[in-house]
This record gives sequence, C-alpha cells and structure tokens, in this order.
Amino acid sequence: MFNMFSGGALENFSIFALGIMPYISASIIIQLLTVVIPQLETLKKEGAAGQRKITQYTRYGTIGLSIIQGTFIATGLQSMVGPGGEPIVLNPGTPFILMTMLTLTAGTSFIMWLGEQMTERGIGNGISLIIFAGIVSRGPAALVNSFQLIKAGEIALFFVPVIIGFMVFVVGIIVFFETAQRRIPIQYAKRVVGRKVYGGQSSHLPLKINIAGVIPPIFASSIMMFPATIGGFIQVEWVQKVSAAMAPGSFYYYLLYVVMIVFFCFFYTAVTFKPDDVAENLKKNGGFVPGIRPGRKTADFIDKVLTRLTVVGAIYLSVVCVLPTILISKFNLPFYFGGTALLIIVGVAIDTVSQVQSQMVMTNYEGFMKSKGKK
Repeated sequence: MFNMFSGGALENFSIFALGIMPYISASIIIQLLTVVIPQLETLKKEGAAGQRKITQYTRYGTIGLSIIQGTFIATGLQSMVGPGGEPIVLNPGTPFILMTMLTLTAGTSFIMWLGEQMTERGIGNGISLIIFAGIVSRGPAALVNSFQLIKAGEIALFFVPVIIGFMVFVVGIIVFFETAQRRIPIQYAKRVVGRKVYGGQSSHLPLKINIAGVIPPIFASSIMMFPATIGGFIQVEWVQKVSAAMAPGSFYYYLLYVVMIVFFCFFYTAVTFKPDDVAENLKKNGGFVPGIRPGRKTADFIDKVLTRLTVVGAIYLSVVCVLPTILISKFNLPFYFGGTALLIIVGVAIDTVSQVQSQMVMTNYEGFMKSKGKK
C-alpha cells in the first residue's frame, strides 16, 4: 500500500521513497490539535492569514516526520543482509544515516512544495492529484502482472470478466455516491425597497452524502502504515506480535481501518462544515428552511441531516474500501484493483472535473477565435 501511494518510489527506493505520507500525517496531527488547542482554532477562524500560519505549521511537522521516518529507514537498511549474508549497505554508519535521512526529507519537501503549487496555481487539491498520479502510474504494471498471473495459471481465466465487471460495478457505486446530494429547500423572504420587491425566490442547500470525499481513506491508510513500519525496524517480541496482528489482510487490520474511516468521516465533516455558520448566513440574507425557525432551530436541523448523511457516507466508504480489497485478495490480484485505489482515482477525477466546470462557468471569455461577423 505504501508503495502504491508513493507511485512505486518505495520499491525503487528513489529520492521520493517517503512520498507524500509525512505531509498527510502532519495534516492529521495539526487538524486534531486544532480541536484541542484554542490558539490553533483561533488561527483557523482568522481566514486566509490564519490558514497560512496553519499551513506553515504543517510544513514544519512534515519536515519533522520525514526526518524521523528517514532515520528509521536508514537504520533499518543497515541491519538488512542479502541472500548470501552480505550487507545491503556497504558503508554503514552515521554519515550514511545522515545522507539517507536528508535525501528522503528533501524528496518529501519537494513533493509537498509541488502539491501546494498545484493547489494555489492549478485546479483541484494538489496533494490528492499527486496521490492520484502515483496510483494511475502503477496501473500498467499492475495489468502486466495480472496477465502474467493468468498466463501462469495462478488466476483462472474464468474469473477475469467477473473481476472486471465487479470493478465497473464498484466504480458505478462510487460515482453515484460521490455525486448524490440531499437538497434542503431554502425560501427567501420578500423585501420591499422603495418601489422594488427583492427576494421571494426558492433555492436549496445541497449537502453531499460523502462530504469528506477521499480524505478519510487517505488519512486512515496513512495511520495504518505506522504499525508495519515500526515493526519492521524494532526487533522486540511484543512489537513484532502487534505488527503481525495489524498486517494488511488480518481481521484487526480491517477492523481498525473501518474505525479510522468512520472517525475521519465525522471529524473532517465537523471541521469543514459548520451548521451554525450556515444558519447564521441564511438568517442574515433573509433565507429560511420551510417549517423551521431561523437561527438555532435551523442549525440543529442542518446538523441532524448532516449527521445522518455522514453515517451513510461512512458506511459507503467502509464497504467500498474494505470489501473489494478482501475479495480481490482472494484472487491474488495486486492492490491497485482494490476499493481504496478505485475510490481515490474516481473521487479525485470527479472533484477535478467539477472544479474545471465551475472555473469555466465563472470565467467569461470569447476563446481563441472571434465570433462570426467580428473583426
């Protein structure tokens, strides 16, 4: 899974071997601390200036986590030996650890900078697009490996169309839930200003079933990588037992994975969507939900609807991320055909397309060719 999220960089042990995971882990820590530390919560409410400060803290956290993980990897490499007992690292010691740690930290820092540039100057979330590109780039290799398994007889040819059909079905489910909305009707009161009448029109407040998007699986996957990573470098008996129990494919792994997805669904939704602010804005603009009093009653109603939608969204994400992966593992197929990979690919693609469409609607331009009759 770690290799997939890094676009195959871990397998080749390239400069980008750590990938974007330290940045995601730092983002999780900062967002959790935002709820606990009042100063961070105050910064978040300050708008763009506060968000820049939080982003700066996230960068510092990313560098710190990269240094720690890079040191663990360098130390683990020194203890590894080849099939004939020869050491993997020819010149072990402090210089090797420092060089490896600095190299991996620099690689993660560059990816972090690249993702932020894509977010600020491009369309969509840069970090999600980098993960998307990493998974897609491994797709051809996964197909080749699958054909080799079929050719070797390890995968029955009869199951291939069944697996393809199942993947198409999962993609259809993802598209349905990612685009589904619960529309709360909004009515605006009439206002008479001079001789003109304003308002009185009807609208709606669209609430997605899965407001958190692909963030919960990405955050959950990032946290689930820690037990296996730590177990690979700490040769202690109880640590090895815990790492083995939390290995991908085990019951406890899937159980904790589902718990993490559900937690981050509610946590991320609570952080990004504030029913009180929405109700206050509706009240200021003369809008109200039919049958619901403006103000606190409207906020409670929106929060109630949002909670129910988040429950459905959490169940949907858990089923899509876990069930296909379990079924695919029975056929010995690569992880790239699993639910988490499909969810990230489809989810990021839908989000990017919707943002492109919104930019096209907001931007008024004639294009490269002048309309007929103009010179």
